Amino acid sequence: MRRVDLRKSKDLFKDLEQIIQNAYMDEVLVVLFEIGDFSNVEKSFAFIKEQNCELLNSLKFNQVDWTIVFKKVGQ
Repeated sequence: MRRVDLRKSKDLFKDLEQIIQNAYMDEVLVVLFEIGDFSNVEKSFAFIKEQNCELLNSLKFNQVDWTIVFKKVGQ
């Protein structure tokens, strides 16, 4: 399991894609990012699925941050 802090990311989905590409098969990733206008939360679910990963959990970390937990399952 690896924790990744993307709260300071300039391009969340580009950075998230790179992290997924470098992840090991079946590795569980815990990613923290800023909510912004909340649309990134919903977009992140679809993005995780498009990257052949399994969303395991999603929760609000505090007032401005969101956490998603997912596993890389396929190429």
